[in-house]
Amino acid sequence: MPSNPPVDLAPVPHPLWETVIPAGTHWSGVLRRGLALRIVDTEGGANLAAVFHRQEDPLERYNMADTLKAQHTAHLTRGHVLYSDMGRVLASITADTLGWHDPIGGVGDARLFAQKYGVARYQEHRNAMIRNGRDSLLLELAKYGLGTRDLVANVNFFSKLATGDDGSLSFVANHSRAGDAVDLRFEMNTLVAFSSAPHPLDPAPEYRPKAVKLIAYRAYPGDAVVPSDDACRAHCAENERGFTNTERLFV
Repeated sequence: MPSNPPVDLAPVPHPLWETVIPAGTHWSGVLRRGLALRIVDTEGGANLAAVFHRQEDPLERYNMADTLKAQHTAHLTRGHVLYSDMGRVLASITADTLGWHDPIGGVGDARLFAQKYGVARYQEHRNAMIRNGRDSLLLELAKYGLGTRDLVANVNFFSKLATGDDGSLSFVANHSRAGDAVDLRFEMNTLVAFSSAPHPLDPAPEYRPKAVKLIAYRAYPGDAVVPSDDACRAHCAENERGFTNTERLFV
């Protein structure tokens, strides 16, 4: 499946705040309806694993299967949305310089990372410790009273997988360059957890995670309605229904 061509992003209008997720660490926060995040690969070669839950009711969360099925895709890029398991739109991808982000590769756990990179604990290595994606996401979710059962399928921003003739998946190296970015517009009040640990299928023998910058800005007032000609809403008929379902929560 071909990826979309790269698109230059306009400057962020009136940033509200920004932060950097250091290499191999994790972050979480609540993004209100109408806010947007520009996510920037600051060095090139980043991977940012992300999970999404409705802030008011975390039992409603990102659903990978419905997201891909409704939009007839196996990758994510501009024009796609992230569906919850209630058929509502948690967030929309409104801009993207890459054209391909991985929604199916998952996250690595402690056992996988120990096999690939060895063990480097905080007690001996402090901030240079090796952190895996699964435990990192669970640590962030725990801050909001969530646990293992709440860790659903994730999105891996800045990563790409190729499919072999036998159905096997392989990691595409050097996919993201320094400065590549993707914009997420939040259509619901959404709890987001991020991990910048390496992708589980990255074949690199050394643990070399990369930092990612987050820049928040206001995309539209929280009580506004996304127009019918919006690239994400107009992407397909299912997206129109998804936005309608979402807006009914806020009328």
